[in-house]
Amino acid sequence: MFQYQQHKQYFAQIATGFEEPAEAELKSLGATEIKPAYRGLHFEADPETLYRINYTARLIVRVLAPLITFDCHSDKYLHQTALKLDWSLFMTPKDTFAVNAVTSNTPSLTHSQYAALKVKDAVCDFFRQKCGERPSVDIQSPDLGINLFVRSNRATISVDVSGGSLHKRGYRTASVEAPMQETLAAAIIRLSGWDGGRPLIDPMCGSGTLLCEAAMSYCRIPAGFLRTKWGFERLPDFDSGLWKKVKAAADAAIRPLPAGLLSGSDMNRDAVRATRTNLNNLPGCKDRFQCSEKNVFDFPTIENATIVVNPPYGVRLGDRDSAEALMKEFGDFLKQRCTGCTAYVYAGDRQLLKKVGLKPEWKKELNNGGLEGILGKFDLYASPKPIKII
Repeated sequence: MFQYQQHKQYFAQIATGFEEPAEAELKSLGATEIKPAYRGLHFEADPETLYRINYTARLIVRVLAPLITFDCHSDKYLHQTALKLDWSLFMTPKDTFAVNAVTSNTPSLTHSQYAALKVKDAVCDFFRQKCGERPSVDIQSPDLGINLFVRSNRATISVDVSGGSLHKRGYRTASVEAPMQETLAAAIIRLSGWDGGRPLIDPMCGSGTLLCEAAMSYCRIPAGFLRTKWGFERLPDFDSGLWKKVKAAADAAIRPLPAGLLSGSDMNRDAVRATRTNLNNLPGCKDRFQCSEKNVFDFPTIENATIVVNPPYGVRLGDRDSAEALMKEFGDFLKQRCTGCTAYVYAGDRQLLKKVGLKPEWKKELNNGGLEGILGKFDLYASPKPIKII
């Protein structure tokens, strides 16, 4: 019996800054005994909850099922231990696999790639000994993902029960340069508290990731609705009937997007086309939104709306001065033409948020693909009407 079967414990990988909302999301989906750890959260779940988390969670990168945890003081012992696992319960020699490894504070395994190689060799040796042939490695889209984590000579070998990163929703079939990661966009929508009570606008929409995640949230579209492959289907105790039940229940909750609730714009024509394509890929959303080719500063006013935006910044623009000037101009736009709105501005560079020139209600650090970004909330109150003296 593997470790995950004995204790019903799993590990959710998350990005930096997602700890609090990801924990709340896991709890809402039925996970218990949630505990923070390095780069993620440990949690307990029965099979039904495990399937539900993988299918519907919006903030998690992937879920790992630990097979074995052991003291590991040498590369030879790592190979021997991995070789003893019955890999035929998860795959055949005709399938493909990939090993990802993270190591730290372990003198015998200072290089993650070398540690991954030792596990890869063990899997291949297992099948050579068992049936005389070995499976192939496919780092792009493996049938089975294997994870090795070693810290202070303590190692855990796990399998990826998500079947690849969960940020790959499947709706993004068109894109532009430097798109926002889907899990980050989902976190921004969740932190905004937007529930469809008033319009949501992204005036610099790029390929529409924020709008797509807002649509999925309001329409209750499972994050994995467009995905076709799941790692948990390869577990030896996978229950296909239970999985169908979980999927059917989640899909039954989907509702259509009210026309006009979401709108976006961008001055780049290709970005507008990408946004329209990606939103139209979502069920119940086809042509039920507005997206126009327009410079944000051409808007006369935006009133009583939720604004979410990820302005181009230094890394994306390639020009720090231009990024700072854009942020300042956008801050002036918010102050002068967005009364009664609440704006959520994400900057991939923490210093750029200060250029908005407004005091944020709060700031939250959120990682975006290795960039240490920050989200700021700005309440834009309507100016009080002048008192008329008679």
